[in-house]
Amino acid sequence: MDSLTLVGIVSIVTAGVTIAFGSLGPALGQGRAVSQALSSIAQQPDEANNITRTLFVGLAMIESTAIYCFVVTMILIFANPFWNYLLQR
Repeated sequence: MDSLTLVGIVSIVTAGVTIAFGSLGPALGQGRAVSQALSSIAQQPDEANNITRTLFVGLAMIESTAIYCFVVTMILIFANPFWNYLLQR
């Protein structure tokens, strides 16, 4: 097996692991955040607007982690700098 094939295999496996763990963590975090927000709204219904606004900001922050993992995965698959390095050798 040549080095170009090895880099391709490692890149695909790494991309798969990155997107798997990169989507699992934010999904669990979002579920916990929504659960706690609903619990807080149930205890203090008058503060529902403030809790909801803060919840959406937090969810956007959590989702950005998944987006970063997606970007890294796309770079590994479509714009891998290691392939260009090996092709120039």
